[in-house]
Amino acid sequence: MLDISEVARRASVKPSALRYYEKIGLIASVSRHGLRRQYDPDVLPRLSLISLGKAAGFSLEEIAGMFRLTPEIVLPRDRIAARAADVEAEIERLQTLVRLMRHVALCPEDDHLSCPRFQKLMRVATRERAPRARRAPRPTRRAAAT
Repeated sequence: MLDISEVARRASVKPSALRYYEKIGLIASVSRHGLRRQYDPDVLPRLSLISLGKAAGFSLEEIAGMFRLTPEIVLPRDRIAARAADVEAEIERLQTLVRLMRHVALCPEDDHLSCPRFQKLMRVATRERAPRARRAPRPTRRAAAT
C-alpha cells in the first residue's frame, strides 16, 4: 500500500488533486491509515494516463468517461485519434505563427502590410486562403475519345 503523500510525490500530483480524482471516480483508495488514504500501487499508471489525457487536452470529465473505476482501462481509440488530429492542427497553426513572428522580426520592409510574404503568412495564420486561379475543367475520357 502507498500512503497519499507517497502517491502524490511519485505521481507529481497534489494530495488535494488525488482526493478530487477519488471524488469524481478516477481513482479509489483501498483503505485508511488513521485519516490518511492508502492506495494500491496500481493507481500510479492510472494517474499517468490521467496526466497524459490532460496534456492532450481532454477534460477530467472526458477522462472519467473513458475509464471510470473499472478493472480494465479501455481507451476510446476514435476519440483519441480525433484529438490527435486536433493537436496536429494546433501544432501547424502554432508553427505558422512562429514563422509569421520570425518574419516580422527580420523583415526589412518599413510597412509589413505591403510585404507579400507577410500577407501570405497572415492568410495562412487566419486560415484565409488566397483565391486560386480557376483551371479549365479536365476533359473526361468520353470527351477525349470524340
